[in-house]
Parts: sequence; C-alpha cells; structure tokens
Amino acid sequence: MLHREVWLQLEWKETPEGVDWQELAALYLAAPLGEKNPVDLEKAFSNSMFRFFVYDSGRLVGVGRALADGADCSYICDVAVLPTHQGIGLGKEIVAKLIAMSAGHKKILLYSVPGKESFYRHLGFRRMTTAMAIFENQASALERGLVNET
Repeated sequence: MLHREVWLQLEWKETPEGVDWQELAALYLAAPLGEKNPVDLEKAFSNSMFRFFVYDSGRLVGVGRALADGADCSYICDVAVLPTHQGIGLGKEIVAKLIAMSAGHKKILLYSVPGKESFYRHLGFRRMTTAMAIFENQASALERGLVNET
C-alpha cells in the first residue's frame, strides 16, 4: 500500500505528448489487461477526447481514456493501474476524473473486463440490457466471457 505522501506526489497528465507507448503496453500486461500493441495504443489515446496518464517518480502507473463526441455519448475505456499502485483508489480517481470531464453528455458508457463490474457499480454505472458488440476475434470474446451466444 502506498503512503499518502506518494499519492500526493503523483503527476497527472492529460496529453499524450511524451508518453512511452512501450511502457504503456507493459502497464496493460502487468495490470493485467492483456497484450496491446504500442502503435495501436498511441492511435487510440491520441484520438480520445479525454485521457489521463498518471506518473509516480517518472514511471507510468495508471491510465484511462474516454472517447466522446461532446454532446451525446462518452465511452470510458482502457483504465489500468499497475499492481504496485492498486488498492489505493487510483483507478477510482481516474474513472471519477473521466466522468467529470464527460459531464454534459447524455450518457457515459464503460467497458469492463469480467469480474470488475462491482467496482464500477460503486461509481454509479449500471449494467445495460441492450448493449451489443462485434469483436475482431468473436471466438476469443465469447471464450473470455465478454459476449454471450445469444
């Protein structure tokens, strides 16, 4: 568990300038949220309206982003925190800041890995009954419990 002094020393950045995309890919592996291509991460974060990169002594320890259109829909995704910094409220703070930046949108959506739903429920999110998805690898999404057969 990090001490309060470390929490206060965390540096928050909203722009992708200077991000080491290899380091970000390594964060996703460690979180563990799977393997992500650094080139794809750069494109995704650069094209997102809102994003946060959180650093501890120059080391990337947390991230999150939201795709948003400025009026109707904001979609929060790719929230990840290094295991060494989990359990101190950093993930919750990243999501809270993305929600605040998304204020004014008619809806804020969030994509979660299976098993993390209760974490997001505490932040005000509710399960949608009509959400559907097409994944690049549908078989893998089905196997991982991201979609149902029906």
